Amino acid sequence: MISSINTVIGLLFLFTFGYASGQSIDREKVLQDLEYLSADILKGRKTLSEGNLQAQEYIKAHFQSLDLFTHYSNYYQKFTFENRRERKTYEDATNVITFIPGKNSRKIIVITAHYDHVGIGRKNTAGDSIYNGADDNASGTAALMAFAAYFKENQPEHAIMFAALDGEEMGLQGAKALLNDFPFPKEDILMNINMDMISRNEKGELYASGTYHNPSFKPILERVSNGSTPVLKFGYDNPSTGRDDWTQSSDQGPFFDQKIPHIYFGVENHKDYHKPSDEFGNIDQDFYVNATNLILMCILALDVELPKE
Repeated sequence: MISSINTVIGLLFLFTFGYASGQSIDREKVLQDLEYLSADILKGRKTLSEGNLQAQEYIKAHFQSLDLFTHYSNYYQKFTFENRRERKTYEDATNVITFIPGKNSRKIIVITAHYDHVGIGRKNTAGDSIYNGADDNASGTAALMAFAAYFKENQPEHAIMFAALDGEEMGLQGAKALLNDFPFPKEDILMNINMDMISRNEKGELYASGTYHNPSFKPILERVSNGSTPVLKFGYDNPSTGRDDWTQSSDQGPFFDQKIPHIYFGVENHKDYHKPSDEFGNIDQDFYVNATNLILMCILALDVELPKE
C-alpha cells in the first residue's frame, strides 16, 4: 500500500510540474508488440535474417502509422560492418529511425533500443533452438515504439530521435553507424537514453546506469521515481568494477565514447539470458508495463529539467 501511495504522489508531482499530461503507455499494444517481436516466426532476429527484416518492417509500419518524420530513406538507415568473429561482411544492416521536433529546443534526446538478437543456435534440452530474445531486446524495442506514439501526441520540450538499432549483438554496430551518419551536428545531442532488457526482475528492480558519469541526472531520476514500482536503482557504472560496469555493455557505449551523456535502463542478467527460454511467456508482464511507464516518467522529467540550449 505504501508503495502505491508513493507512486501516486510521484505522478501528482509530475503533473504539477508539467512533466506529463496524464497519459501512460498502452498496455495491450506494448505487450502485443513485444510478443510479436519475440515470436518464433522471427527466428531470433539475427541481423540480415528474414526474421530481422520482418522486425524492421514491423517497426517501420508503426512509425508510418503515426505519420512520423524521418531523416532517412523510408525510415531506414543502412550500414555495412565487418563481423570479425564470423569473418563476414554484413551489408545493408538497418537501423529504423524516426524523429519528433521539440517545442523549445534544438537539442536532441536520442532514445535507443536494439531490435536484433542472436538468431538460431544450439538446441536446449527441450529441443528449442530459437533464441527469441523477448527480454533481450524485444522489451526495449516495444517500449521505444510506445514512446514514439506517446510523444506524437505530447510534443516534448527537446527534440527526440527514436532509433531501433540493428547489429548490437555483433559489437554495438547500429549505435556506431547512427553516430557516424547522424543528420545533425553531434554537439546537438543532449543525451542518449538506451533500453536493453527491461521486462523482468525477481527483486522488482530496474537499473538506471550512467549517473556515475552524469551525476546531475541522478537527483532528477531519484525524485521522479520515489516509491515507484519497480524500484529504480543506480549503479553498474563505476569503471573500477570491471564486468559490473555496464557502460560499454549495450548501445550507450558508442555515445559514451564520444562523450555524449547517457542513461541506460536495464535489469540484471537472469537464467534465460541468451537462451532459447528468453520467450514472451517468461517475461513479467506487470513488471514490464510498470517499468515502461517508469522510464517514460524519467524521460519526461529529464526533458523538462535539462537545459534547452
